[in-house]
Amino acid sequence: MGLFSGLMGHASAIDLDQLKQEFAPLLIPGESIEAGFKVIRDMFVFTNKRLILVDKQGITGSKTELVSIPYKSIEYFSKESAGILDLDSELKIWVRGMHEPVSKKFGRNDNVNAIYQILSNYVL
Repeated sequence: MGLFSGLMGHASAIDLDQLKQEFAPLLIPGESIEAGFKVIRDMFVFTNKRLILVDKQGITGSKTELVSIPYKSIEYFSKESAGILDLDSELKIWVRGMHEPVSKKFGRNDNVNAIYQILSNYVL
């Protein structure tokens, strides 16, 4: 789904080797990257210790905000799966101290189940 999926706000998986190189300076000893997903310019990066949200801002995307959410701060999460006529799935993550959930849409061919399993493994 690549570019079209990104333009529609859907997430697509990012190559683990690319993520490991890009995020190596941010990781602590014993921390490893499990998976990463890109939505247009923003990213969800899952490690074995936390969720890193990457928000690229501005027209050029030169300003980047990184938000680290320890799994212990995640109160609960939900997945709304794509139906017969609905091509989208949506993932919502409620974080302690935040009034609104972190929410992202995924296309039918994007594997939202992989993210759900990662969250289940580390949050539950």
